[in-house]
Amino acid sequence: MSLKSILKISQADNVAIAVNLEGIPEGMWIIDGLISLEQVPMGHKITLEDIPQGGPVIRYGYTIGIARTPISAGSWVQEHLLEIPEAPALDEIPYHPVNWQVPEKLEGYTFEGYRNPDGTVGTKNILGISMSVQCVAGMANYVIDKIKKELLPLYPNVDDVIALSHHYGCGVAINAPAAAIPIRTIHNLARNPNLGGEIMVLGLGCEKLRPETITGQDAGNILYMQDESFTGFHEMVDAVLETAKIHLSKLNARRRETCPVADLVVGMQCGGSDAFSGLTGNPVAGYAADLIVRAGGTVFFSEVTEVRDAIGQLVARAADAEVAQKLVTAMKWYDDYLQNGLADRTANTTPGNKIGGLSNIVEKALGSVVKSGTMPIVDVVAPGERVKKKGLQFVSTPASDFVCGTLQLAAGMNLHVFITGRGTPYGLTMVPVIKISSNSKLANRWHDLIDFDAGLVATGEKTIEELGWSLFHDMLEVASGRRKVATDILGIYNDLVLFNPGPLT
Repeated sequence: MSLKSILKISQADNVAIAVNLEGIPEGMWIIDGLISLEQVPMGHKITLEDIPQGGPVIRYGYTIGIARTPISAGSWVQEHLLEIPEAPALDEIPYHPVNWQVPEKLEGYTFEGYRNPDGTVGTKNILGISMSVQCVAGMANYVIDKIKKELLPLYPNVDDVIALSHHYGCGVAINAPAAAIPIRTIHNLARNPNLGGEIMVLGLGCEKLRPETITGQDAGNILYMQDESFTGFHEMVDAVLETAKIHLSKLNARRRETCPVADLVVGMQCGGSDAFSGLTGNPVAGYAADLIVRAGGTVFFSEVTEVRDAIGQLVARAADAEVAQKLVTAMKWYDDYLQNGLADRTANTTPGNKIGGLSNIVEKALGSVVKSGTMPIVDVVAPGERVKKKGLQFVSTPASDFVCGTLQLAAGMNLHVFITGRGTPYGLTMVPVIKISSNSKLANRWHDLIDFDAGLVATGEKTIEELGWSLFHDMLEVASGRRKVATDILGIYNDLVLFNPGPLT
């Protein structure tokens, strides 16, 4: 609830967030006789009562830290005042079966998409050129530049031609167990609905990762630079262009058709988070996620370290005991991965997160999970795998924006929702990325980079429900191609980045 210059989320909270753009000045009357003892910047926490040394600091109704020293009411709660709580012990998280009430079905909502032979639907119509090894990345960039200049204008119904580039394929332990993750990621990226099944693959010829692995043994879509039938680079380029014409012709014949919201596969992600993210942007995105699921669609959220401290909440939302165990197993795998790298979950919180008011990974995680909405979690998807069900799912990924986005593309995402509080130019060529700001200060300052302002919740101008519905309608407009997102207008895109926990040789 909004309390003048502060925002408090739960009755149990003993801290609140400074809402005003200028923050809270020293000596300001807050509420019920509470006076600020010092200036508190926008987005940072102020204590609502005295907290003794060793006492819990509570936000979202959960303990986000333990006071290292006594903290007086009206004080600015800074990182150095808090001890981080221990991560929940995974073996001790109980699962109690819930008789989930089937939510009211949302009917009558559609979007205009590209229907694929495999039943999936694209929100873009793109020619993708994948590669089996980084050695051919230079050639891929060269031919894509030629295709864009010489061929793409001849095929007006094709949105773009892109390279699915990566730093993999050779110099790797291809049979190591962990190598399965980057290999299946590359394979499933090529199957993304927005590529329409018309993928091309460039190979070198001597690489460990065989191009046939990417295409599913379809040799007709593969060109090897080491093929002895080619004399000189330009013969190779001409061969690629001739193959591209075949695929472009097929893609150009496609037309958008009316599709149910059940065909949307929406990936939720946040980056450059601040203290408002869990109060505005993520709850609004979560409300829209519930609407997508109610309409029969698919939504997934990710970022293991940003849900690890809220794992008890997620297990409680598991659709059944099998999903609950999958959630715990995913957390255990990542705990071991971090431990092997001599790191832990606390390394996740960035300097920008802290400047934006997030003291530690516990506080960040509790705000992060809100973007998943409230629906039961029906499945857990391993890194690089595709979703196999409809409904809300957890796609296990690192929290790195670029790696998470790449793995969500491999999972089958055809629309991306990205929430930020600090601001990021993050974008992906393969799918539209709807960029949501958690605070209006950022939305106004980055007016041509942000697509949706959720900061109106903090100021009380709009409710989460109102903006959730508004975002839902915006998602359908973007998915239909009737509205372009900022990153597509500006042409700002990030590279694909594989998650490769396997060894290099």
